[in-house]
Amino acid sequence: MTIKPKIGVVSCSGECCGLGTISRVATRLALEGSDQTVTICLPLFLAGEKQEHSFAKDHPTIAVDGCGKRCAYKAIEKYSKEPSAGVDVEALLKEWGVEPPKGRRTLDTRAFNVASRIAELLAVKIGEIQETA
Repeated sequence: MTIKPKIGVVSCSGECCGLGTISRVATRLALEGSDQTVTICLPLFLAGEKQEHSFAKDHPTIAVDGCGKRCAYKAIEKYSKEPSAGVDVEALLKEWGVEPPKGRRTLDTRAFNVASRIAELLAVKIGEIQETA
């Protein structure tokens, strides 16, 4: 029996717009569906937490960025190694023809449904990484 690797998911922590909230909710939903995933705290990661850096060096990671600035992706790449996958929520919404949410703190039903759709995408990426590990 092959043991699947733990996968770290680093989500946007941006509070400047609802895209960060969608990123965090989508990440949380994806984590609930897998006992092989853990979240890595982006602010703690950026502050230099050694355990967070070590985990990201030793395990596959997925960056879930709210916008094209790709803070999570760049942080993982800088302090550990290139992420195994990345999601740009802003780009996905544009691709899907969906307007970004108006609120920053809470998601209405439409925005929550978008977060759920992104969580499904994350679950696929998690599965792909586990299959190739």
